Amino acid sequence: MRAMVFDGSASSLREQDMPDPTPGPGQILIDVHTCGVCRTDLHLIDHELEHPKQPVIPGHEIVGTVAELGAGVTGFAVGDRVGVPWVGRTCGHCRYCLSARENLCDEAGFTGYTIDGGYAERTVADSRYCFHLPAHYTDIEAAPLLCAGLIGYRTLSMAGDARRIGIYGFGAAAHIVAQVARHQQRTVYALTRPGDNAARQLALRLGAAWAGGSDETPPDELDAALLFAPVGALVPQALQAVAKGGVVVCGGIHMSDIPSFPYAFLWGERRVVSVANLTRDDGLAFMRIAHETHLAIETTTYPLTDANRALSDLRDGRLTGAAVLSIR
Repeated sequence: MRAMVFDGSASSLREQDMPDPTPGPGQILIDVHTCGVCRTDLHLIDHELEHPKQPVIPGHEIVGTVAELGAGVTGFAVGDRVGVPWVGRTCGHCRYCLSARENLCDEAGFTGYTIDGGYAERTVADSRYCFHLPAHYTDIEAAPLLCAGLIGYRTLSMAGDARRIGIYGFGAAAHIVAQVARHQQRTVYALTRPGDNAARQLALRLGAAWAGGSDETPPDELDAALLFAPVGALVPQALQAVAKGGVVVCGGIHMSDIPSFPYAFLWGERRVVSVANLTRDDGLAFMRIAHETHLAIETTTYPLTDANRALSDLRDGRLTGAAVLSIR
């Protein structure tokens, strides 16, 4: 099979022919149709994440069909369409797993990071961590649901019942979560990279009440700010935009350092929290929402062998919405 592989020797991937993987007990073999390109993949090849599997096939927004079942698999049949997310396994017995917080498991495995992922024609995955996908999304549209959608949903969930939501960084995750927030009758304010008029127009088309640069102040106080841009300097800025009792939720796996700021920015029972991975319950809840409403997924499609170009476009801000690799 063809695959794009990261071996740690450079900040790029190389094309390689590899043997087809074989599903072990509890695993499914998947013919990959599409795989989303996530900022986490960029953090991986930019050496910003520690201790990846090397070599590793990146990609954790995988859509494909089941080609073969390993021993003991239930809930899937050959030919089913399946989605594979970031969390690929957890231990099931630590204090986090036993308290509905498997996203914090210290022994978790992550697709495309410590487990080979979907920048390939075939992959294997633990069936217990895979999802059936709503039928009304194409393979291209469904891929970003598996991380941009899921992490966006968990980030929004951590804002509680906040009604006025500011979203900093309007890329793959933000353009999906903005629609979920509107579906829940919340008001959305989009704060994009300064000068990114395409992202502002997308935010307004998707129902944002206001869209401006991240260097601007929203017209109303926010109850919550969701940060998808990996820029630590946005944290004190967002705290100043959030009303007393509000929360700033950092939705990325990596962020540049947060600069010091006056305690007054935090005072008034404001909070700063981070999102770490997701649980399978998050995935099921989000897929129900995705089934109930047709989320408009903005994508740019690349062939598998153009994965490096997709990552470069993401790094340089040349994308609006989500990048997706088309494998077949």
